[in-house]
Amino acid sequence: MDKSIYQQIWFVYIAECRDGTFYCGIAKDVLKRIAEHNSNNKCRYTSFRKPLVLKYYEQCENYKMARSRETEIKKFSRIKKEALIKSN
Repeated sequence: MDKSIYQQIWFVYIAECRDGTFYCGIAKDVLKRIAEHNSNNKCRYTSFRKPLVLKYYEQCENYKMARSRETEIKKFSRIKKEALIKSN
């Protein structure tokens, strides 16, 4: 894989699952990633919680920043995640 991809723009996103839980992840192409979640079972968490609906995303400068922001958001309470979604 071309390592320059890690220096390109990445996105962190929050999707709501069918059961009402939130899933947070990162992707180069958020809409494509949501479609992948909904069409295959490669992600264990979302495989039984389809369909996912994109609720929030934000742009990050690179992979490292996106991964760091994802980790930060995953630690948020549900209320704080909902506030982040509503702020968009």
